[in-house]
Amino acid sequence: MEQFIRDVRQTFADFWPHIFGAMIIIAAIAATVHAVLHKRDTRATIAWVGLIWLSPVVGVALYFTFGVNRIKRRGTMLRSGQTRSEPPGSSHIATADDIERTLGRQNRHMATLIELDGRLTNRPLLSGNKIEPLDGGDVAYPAMLEAIKSAKRSVALMTYIFDNDRVGRMFAEALGAAVSRGVEVRVLIDDVGLRYTFPPITRQLAKANVRVARFLRTFMPAYFAYSNLRNHRKILVVDGRTAFTGGMNIREGEYLKMHPKHQVQDLHFRLTGPIVVQLQEVFAEDWSFSTNEVLQGEQWYPPLEPAGDTLARGIRSGPDEDLGEIQLALTGALSCAHTRVSIVTPYFLPDETLISALNVAAMRGVQVDVVLPEKNNLLTVQWACAGTLWEVLERGCRVWLSPPPFDHTKLMLVDGLWSLIGSGNWDPRSLRLNFEFNVECYDAALATTLNALVDRKLAAARQITLADVNGRSLPLRLRDGVARLLSPYL
Repeated sequence: MEQFIRDVRQTFADFWPHIFGAMIIIAAIAATVHAVLHKRDTRATIAWVGLIWLSPVVGVALYFTFGVNRIKRRGTMLRSGQTRSEPPGSSHIATADDIERTLGRQNRHMATLIELDGRLTNRPLLSGNKIEPLDGGDVAYPAMLEAIKSAKRSVALMTYIFDNDRVGRMFAEALGAAVSRGVEVRVLIDDVGLRYTFPPITRQLAKANVRVARFLRTFMPAYFAYSNLRNHRKILVVDGRTAFTGGMNIREGEYLKMHPKHQVQDLHFRLTGPIVVQLQEVFAEDWSFSTNEVLQGEQWYPPLEPAGDTLARGIRSGPDEDLGEIQLALTGALSCAHTRVSIVTPYFLPDETLISALNVAAMRGVQVDVVLPEKNNLLTVQWACAGTLWEVLERGCRVWLSPPPFDHTKLMLVDGLWSLIGSGNWDPRSLRLNFEFNVECYDAALATTLNALVDRKLAAARQITLADVNGRSLPLRLRDGVARLLSPYL
């Protein structure tokens, strides 16, 4: 018996390198097959396959940790195991007369965009909405806090970052007071965004008996800016009747009256009317995904009456069944533009499809203006952006750099009629890897107001030309070119 055991040990000692090598090869083949079958972006597929085979052990481990999209699978499992509530059907779907009246004779060409986005989102365009711009935290935060303080039945809040600072504690106090009044309150915070401050705000929310959940818990450390599959949406719905969305997180830097150390310009919006149900639906689905609790009843979905003249529709995007919806909407809007396109974004790393759409619009005679912050809060993104600008400048697009404080505004305007507001940036992370929510609006009066805001930004900005980009020193161009290679992952 002892001889047998010694023989087995010797055999294993002789062959274990071959067994281990075979296991590595099998794992590498499995990872490669999965990447080829499931990755839609060819560049990402090539990068992952190269990493898997150049460094099999590390590459396979990284791929199965970061490269596999588990969101769709987990969401499907949740949906199959529960009865989901459906929001009440809207009686305010935009009619042909509504559309014709809004577009007028001058913008009839935008009807193709309405049809495209309807097929893309499978959601109706709703009439009777009021969309109010809230320029900066000094305006938006008081409006949001007042809405929470006046809540009678429900508050639903979803955000990427909820800092434990002076602004965060103001919101926590207001949410706690709402709970004490008997209001149903739900707060959903992305797990990475929650950890930008320590201790996290969840402790204070829990003390106030606020029901709070983290979206997609992860082991990634705080301040890891490039973690995938994050919930970047910013939605607040009060009593199912008043909603807020846009680019603003909950953090002190956006409240300029407090004179924060790192100041941020931003833009948020208050929405009333039938469109609110689409924001509530998005929150309810993300909450159900995170907690398995179904939100239903009139406290969440009350009857909604018309509040204004804007036609609006929510556009969701994320690394699940909504993959790429915002990118297709952007491409469609650029293809429909006749006169002017204005884009304000903090992060500008469009892929080749969007670059081509921007260039084609400019070459058709459309005035295309892209407004970016002169000093970005993410240095690598700023370098990669600088290495990309020549691709749009050489075809006639105009690029402007706005002075500090850092401008976090996310806005797109087309032909003085169509506005896209919400959380999405012009980078691969927002367009493919994160969960985002935007709202498309058809309203000439709203577009006029927002165009005036863009014009004020242009008046204070510095235009950058192709000569400026090409005139940089060789070391700078090399640095930016290398950073640009990382753009699919920034």
